[in-house]
Amino acid sequence: MFRLTQKFPFASLLPSFEGDLYFDESPEHTAQRVLYATDASVYQEMPVAVALPKSVADIKRLLRFAQQHELGLIPRAAGTSLAGQVVGSGIVVDISKYFGKILDINADGHWVRVQPGVIRDDLNAFLKPHGLLFGPETSTASRAMIGGMIGNNSCGLHSIIWGTTRDHLLEVRAVLSDGAEVTFGSLTQEQFDAKCRGENVVSPLEQRLYVQFRDWLSKPHVQQHIRDGYPKPTVKRRNTGYALDALVAFFEHGAWSMEQGVQHLETPTLVDSPHAPRPIPHAETFNFANLIAGSEGTLCFITEAKLNLLPLPPKEIALVCAHFPTIRQSLEANLVALAHECSASELVDDYILQLTKTNIEQSKNQTFVEGDPKAILMVEFFADTKENVAQRANAFVDALQEKGLGYAYPILFDDDTKKPWALRKAGLSIMYNIPGDEKPANVIEDTAVDVHDLPDYIDELDRMAWEQHGLKMEYSAHAGAGEIHVLPLINLKSSEGRTKFRALLMNTAQLVKKYGGSLSGEHGDGRLRGECIAFMLGPENYQLCKEVKALWDPHNTFNPGKVVNTPAMNESLRSEADVVIPQPKTVFDFTKDGGLLELAEKCSGSGDCRKTEISGGTMCPSYMATRREHDTTRARANILRHFYSNQAKPTEHDFAAVKDVLDLCLSCKACKAECPSSVDMTRMKAEFTQQQYRESGIPLRARLVGNFTKLMSLASIAPWAYNAIYETPALRRLANSAVGFHPDRTMPELASTTLRKWFSVYRSQFSVNHPENRKPKTVNLFCDEFTNYNDVEVGQKAIQLLERLGYSVSLPEHAESGRTYLSKGLVEDAKEIAIRNVTLFKDLITDATPLIGLEPSAILTFRDEYPDLVPAELKADALRIAKNVFLFEEWLALEVEAGRVNKNQFTTAAREVKVHGHCHQKALSSMVPVKKILSLPVNYSVQLIPSGCCGMAGSFGYETEHYDLSMQIGELVLFPAVRKAEDAIISAAGTSCRHQIKDGTGRKAQHPAEILFDALA
Repeated sequence: MFRLTQKFPFASLLPSFEGDLYFDESPEHTAQRVLYATDASVYQEMPVAVALPKSVADIKRLLRFAQQHELGLIPRAAGTSLAGQVVGSGIVVDISKYFGKILDINADGHWVRVQPGVIRDDLNAFLKPHGLLFGPETSTASRAMIGGMIGNNSCGLHSIIWGTTRDHLLEVRAVLSDGAEVTFGSLTQEQFDAKCRGENVVSPLEQRLYVQFRDWLSKPHVQQHIRDGYPKPTVKRRNTGYALDALVAFFEHGAWSMEQGVQHLETPTLVDSPHAPRPIPHAETFNFANLIAGSEGTLCFITEAKLNLLPLPPKEIALVCAHFPTIRQSLEANLVALAHECSASELVDDYILQLTKTNIEQSKNQTFVEGDPKAILMVEFFADTKENVAQRANAFVDALQEKGLGYAYPILFDDDTKKPWALRKAGLSIMYNIPGDEKPANVIEDTAVDVHDLPDYIDELDRMAWEQHGLKMEYSAHAGAGEIHVLPLINLKSSEGRTKFRALLMNTAQLVKKYGGSLSGEHGDGRLRGECIAFMLGPENYQLCKEVKALWDPHNTFNPGKVVNTPAMNESLRSEADVVIPQPKTVFDFTKDGGLLELAEKCSGSGDCRKTEISGGTMCPSYMATRREHDTTRARANILRHFYSNQAKPTEHDFAAVKDVLDLCLSCKACKAECPSSVDMTRMKAEFTQQQYRESGIPLRARLVGNFTKLMSLASIAPWAYNAIYETPALRRLANSAVGFHPDRTMPELASTTLRKWFSVYRSQFSVNHPENRKPKTVNLFCDEFTNYNDVEVGQKAIQLLERLGYSVSLPEHAESGRTYLSKGLVEDAKEIAIRNVTLFKDLITDATPLIGLEPSAILTFRDEYPDLVPAELKADALRIAKNVFLFEEWLALEVEAGRVNKNQFTTAAREVKVHGHCHQKALSSMVPVKKILSLPVNYSVQLIPSGCCGMAGSFGYETEHYDLSMQIGELVLFPAVRKAEDAIISAAGTSCRHQIKDGTGRKAQHPAEILFDALA
């Protein structure tokens, strides 16, 4: 693992610093610095410290300290930058935790004032009741923060009508290099001149900024260099160098601004629509916010932003998913789409379409794909009525058919449009699922040209990449804005790959310049493309950019080495060249992932795990509660990548650092489905924990939890004694504390009998109800350890329900599921159980005789872990069993579809049912069957609670150090929803979920089987 190579007196900051500061060599501090050594780019550099400031005063303290010790301050929001913008050796300053307030809104004035850590989608959720939105929307909008969007001048899906972040940035409040906090807004000529005279300025530096820019940009030869060197005005996405072209019009008396404005509007857009952005900067006003947008945190430190807002778009949406046999044909169709004034035109190529077929989450979004297109162009239209939007979509399709473009044109409406967009946004991250060392390389992924040049440019780029470098490219994204994200597969672990990486960028720069385009449309220069700015803009403009940096930041404190004076683009990459690191030996079989290390390396850094409960989903529950990078799936993958890449024998310190980061992983499995790269942190955490146990032994609590079944079997001899202890608060507190459980956590009641004992009696009594000539279909029910000892009533009602529906239930002999062992990292114990169960079931469980289970975490172990736990000779059997194992809800939904169960068998009474889904159920199955079977009673109104994890997660919520977080997670969505649904039936399939709901709300939740039994006619 990394170690500090240079000491700085950070301890001197602690007495006055209000936020969090990590700088020493303790495991926790080491882990924090490791986590911030990377972003979503290919770069890696260890910071000397990580700071999470709580106030502007904290930022000023950090600035003074950094200048005193010649350190850089690296501003960081969500950390999803692709050009290495937030990677460096200085102090990483993370504003995502404490700078996330919405400060003020003026709905009538269409503006909002926010701190830089506000998430774009969360902001729009706040604005929606006001009928407003903030337009720019990157594919990372569920976690991208306003500060980062300003730094990169982010654009996004609807940029052809909603523009860029710069278009909506009214004011910026920032700390300058002299420590002054300044507000930059729109100035008239008179106000600008007053600033130059030193009036209404907060420091001499602020005055110098206005004076020097007046002196620079008023010179005709400088204006000419900018006109000649910057991308041509019709290229809307332009983020190369500092945005001097966004300021120069003020000094040209409007002449260039008028020309630029006309050219800007040549490409058809909804320019007369109220949804269009305000005009590009023009001669009447001057605003340094236009320069700060896209400056990547290199000029000042943003503390607030005032944003322009747009009215919500028309409610009716149509999405044409036009299919094409070639990329070029799709780009020609893009011009037709723009002529029809679409709101978005986005490309997805066959490479992504093939990869999404094997992704758990995105495979569900493939329903609109017909055949095997080379490209799909997703073209969206807005209108006020369904009739009008359908007319617009059909007119576009008619135009394509007239021109002979495309072969299929499915049109989607309303919520159905969300699936293609989700698939498109996940494209880049899904590419990281490709096995091997060749990974998608962010290097030329952000080029932008005039949309009319796009077909020829992509053709030429494709030929160059193949003929000169032997590279095939993946194409996706913003066709309507002239920016196609282009991704080659390159092995950056090899010298050959690094040479190719650099050469491809240089060749592409020449091609982009030939077309008058921008080497970066929205992802920024960072340290990746900074080397090319002099070539792209010309030496005079690059020199001016360097002078701009020196003027604003004479100490080179703000994010040094980005945009200008960058290191070589192929330095400080994540891994060493030509070094083969062996995959670690594991209990799980990670072969399909290429090994444990390669699975960790699949994390693209896209930060999907940083979305909040407002955006929804389950991943990552601990981050949703703490809002710390430390608690993201990305952080855990990062720390494991560092750990297993270290070729030296790991030390106790190294194990402790990893354990610190993995500690709040609830093993919810959400990442396996919701992470576009399918990074299965649950499995990796279990494997690492098992390896740690070999080094340091197994803690008592872990052994007790793992041996749950044995302990419950012993306690079931005298269940009254067990219950007497845990139903007496004082005794429960003592018993809980003795094993490391929180004293306030109640314990599950032990039933007076086991399900197996009850069933043996019930079976003999119920057999008389099944005459020999009836021969009911037999159902094999998995008697999991939780239902057998604690939730016996659930098992009883499930069995009686099935018998009443005409089935004969069998409880075959088997071992426990092994879930308790897996949850505590006792993988070797779980492996023994998996072997035993697969051996017992291999001749019993088939497609004709499936196995169904009531507890999701137990039964889904067969589907998820068993095939990778058993030895090679049992793997085929395990895989076959996995295909024939079903949740109770899945199986019953199939029986309904087959017509063997119908609504007439249930009550017609009216009830409302609120459903909370188990995490494993959502990740490895679906909530659709649950809703389907609970709707069997015709007048039951079934609604899914938009909750993520309940927070219990097996033993996690019992443990003393995790109890508070567990309850905090429950309070995000689940508990308030349950409390609000006073008259509804609460449904939860998971035993842990039901217990958490009881402890958190006092309500009793029921398993779907119980609800249906009670609803029998």
